[in-house]
Amino acid sequence: MTARKATSKPNVSAEELQGYYRDMLLIRRFEEKAGQLYGMGLIGGFCHLYIGQEAVVVGLEAAAEDGDKRITSYRDHGHMLACGMDPNGVMAELTGREGGYSKGKGGSMHMFSKEKHFYGGHGIVAAQVPLGAGLAFADKYKENGRVTFTYFGDGAANQGQVYEAYNMAELWDLPVIFVIENNQYAMGTSTKRSTKSPSYWERGAAYGIPGEEVDGMDVLAVKAAGQKAVEHCRAGKGPYILEIKTYRYRGHSMSDPAKYRTREEVQKMRDERDPIEAVRSMLLTGKHATEEDLKAIDKEIKDIVNASAEFAKESPEPGLDELWTDIYSETAPQNA
Repeated sequence: MTARKATSKPNVSAEELQGYYRDMLLIRRFEEKAGQLYGMGLIGGFCHLYIGQEAVVVGLEAAAEDGDKRITSYRDHGHMLACGMDPNGVMAELTGREGGYSKGKGGSMHMFSKEKHFYGGHGIVAAQVPLGAGLAFADKYKENGRVTFTYFGDGAANQGQVYEAYNMAELWDLPVIFVIENNQYAMGTSTKRSTKSPSYWERGAAYGIPGEEVDGMDVLAVKAAGQKAVEHCRAGKGPYILEIKTYRYRGHSMSDPAKYRTREEVQKMRDERDPIEAVRSMLLTGKHATEEDLKAIDKEIKDIVNASAEFAKESPEPGLDELWTDIYSETAPQNA
């Protein structure tokens, strides 16, 4: 199959472009703050940052409608913020506090929001893919016109359950968009070394699923591809695959020194392909915003992120009685 890339971009207003800049900057600054709190010992366990990949989720959320669902893996903070979840609740969950979305019991990798139709945060590689197909099955059954965005990475793309989900999704014409966030290194091995057929979206051809490769460092290109995929799904044509080529600046997690790539490679991506700087340049050169406008946005974002960190620090740790909430059994053991 000949490689096909998304090239058309939607026309956007100055207000929309500023909104994308703001949303991506919120994710960037939030993740930087999370990294600081992790270094201070306030965040335990694993912590996978989204720095560099912001255009993926912001672009796709721009193509979504109210009621659409999203499900992802453990690199999930950016997805939460992009769909409108409160930074206070997200940061409090990262620090294991009662004010968090999962009341401090889920941490970085496991939090949910029924209100925002965000279904996790999943720590097992590719486990969310069949679950995403299941969410789409529910929407098809209800005939509500909704679409599910099912995110997973290039490492997860080699899992067998992904292809089982592909087969079922196409067999039943499920309204699911399989989003492969290809940051090119999975946990720490280049796709060139780990995958014989690195064009992941083309694998959908075996099941009759259309798709395309997208520049994940360009928020407008992502939005355009997202709109096309959403239209396909809402028309009842079944699933769609978006392989979004992106790049993370940090290691796989905070404990990963990322010695499998050079500092020069990462810096080159920052200097030449940064998604936030690209939008910033468009705003200034197109005279859609002034330096003062952008400084005001920057200050607003810093204030929000700093407030989320303070909220997290001040929120109490969950009490022991919280162990018995959100479980299947309605009664706790008598000898507890």
